[in-house]
Amino acid sequence: MPLEVHLDDRTLAHLQIVIVSKLRRRESFVFSWREDMSGAEGRVSVWIHPDCDLAFRFAGSRTPSVNRSWVAQLTELANSGSGLWIVPEPAAAGAGAGAGGDAPDAS
Repeated sequence: MPLEVHLDDRTLAHLQIVIVSKLRRRESFVFSWREDMSGAEGRVSVWIHPDCDLAFRFAGSRTPSVNRSWVAQLTELANSGSGLWIVPEPAAAGAGAGAGGDAPDAS
């Protein structure tokens, strides 16, 4: 069953860099995010592996600038035991912070 995740273009561009990098190395990992489920927060996790089919669909035609600090942070998460989560974008030198997401609970 196909699964669609709707994210802003900036977040999606950064996730694409991390995800494609891991898949090129034939590494599998968990990708998790939170979504609103009728007023209650829900969490979704998927296992991403080199043989899965993925498509990245962007709303706009312009490629967002890359915040290397955010890519490094997302890569570190993807390499961890809890997997890749969408976390807020850190401020980059000479650039403002963009849209982010939710980090996993510490519990």
